[in-house]
Amino acid sequence: MIIIRNAHLLSPDTGTDRIADIRISDGKVAEISKRIQPEQFPDATIIDASGLYAAPGFVDVHTHFRDPGFTEKEDIHTGAQAAAAGGYTTIVCMANTSPAVDSPETLSYVYEKASKEKIHILQDAAVTVGRAGKELVDMKALMDAGAPAFTDDGTPIMDEALVKRAMEKAAELNTVLSFHEEDPAYIGVAGYNAGAVAESLGIKGADRKAETVMVERDIKLALETGCAIDIQHISAAETVELIRKAKKNDPRGLIHAEATPNHFSMTEEAVREYGTLAKINPPLRTEDDRQAIIQGLKDGTIDLIATDHAPHTAPEKEKPLTEAPSGIIGLETAFSLGLENLVLPGHLSLMDLIRRMSTSPAELYHLDAGKIKVGSPADIVLFSTERSTTYNHFESRSSNSPYLGKTLPGSIEYTIAGGHIVKRP
Repeated sequence: MIIIRNAHLLSPDTGTDRIADIRISDGKVAEISKRIQPEQFPDATIIDASGLYAAPGFVDVHTHFRDPGFTEKEDIHTGAQAAAAGGYTTIVCMANTSPAVDSPETLSYVYEKASKEKIHILQDAAVTVGRAGKELVDMKALMDAGAPAFTDDGTPIMDEALVKRAMEKAAELNTVLSFHEEDPAYIGVAGYNAGAVAESLGIKGADRKAETVMVERDIKLALETGCAIDIQHISAAETVELIRKAKKNDPRGLIHAEATPNHFSMTEEAVREYGTLAKINPPLRTEDDRQAIIQGLKDGTIDLIATDHAPHTAPEKEKPLTEAPSGIIGLETAFSLGLENLVLPGHLSLMDLIRRMSTSPAELYHLDAGKIKVGSPADIVLFSTERSTTYNHFESRSSNSPYLGKTLPGSIEYTIAGGHIVKRP
């Protein structure tokens, strides 16, 4: 049993915003009240949360734990440690592993390893066999084996007829398709914006049209088929506007979109300072694009914040600009970046940040998470907005982040998953 005392409780699902004590028992929230008498529970662990916020544990529906196949970058255990350090209690992993998660057998391998961790780790399945964009997986069998949703993340699905069939099946099964939207026809060197910075480095980068043409297609197909879609890691202002317009004609609430902390925190100028550590797909673009993403988060056009946590080894990131892989780790810095770039400048309230990082992704993916109320899973993050964090090291196996060594606002003090303390000061 755990008793959290004097916490400033924020729970977007109920709109709760008050000082409260929280009692946790058998992995669930057992009591929320103004004052819990700890002497009534002599065996309880007491956490004095004076000066701290208590919020639903963060939920990331776009994470790479690189297992199976690339465990030199990350594995399920080190990924779980990184998640806990960042306040995440529920993680949905992407299917671009080796082998791809396109069969119940591979999915079972992930879940067997995930069962040893205390945070909740879910695994998306691929949309197509081998993520090759040619043949649909058996979605029903994979859902029965525990896949919460489907994605070929890292690779766009170019066959429009195949995408439509996938959406029709997903709508029938009431699941979500999550899309990486980059048409390779408009990409020179992936990971860099086709703009002034890339030109100055002698690189032909990724045009914004690579994203917008795919998003336009998939919005149209989703509205036709009734399929819920999650448009991943929005990077361009034009994409934000496409989604904004689509949502006005979407009474069923089918169209959803993610922003990563990278895309609302940095621009293509970061490539000059950090080189390959700022190389991501889709790329960091201009300040106008960054501001459009922030406005999209502000007005609800973009309803999810997802990290796209993408570990790579140091030797990989030390390769030349055109050869290094794209990706930045993000689980441990996400909250600080949201605080710094969204809350402190006044773009989002703290409650809205929590909603985008926890409640909304949980609702879209039909997860029992993203809330703090009696009877709900005891998945809770305790954090300070007054303290700061210096990121001198990461719990992730990889450290490919431009924020290594940086001090950012905010501090994750405790992460509690399923009633277990998985991160403490």
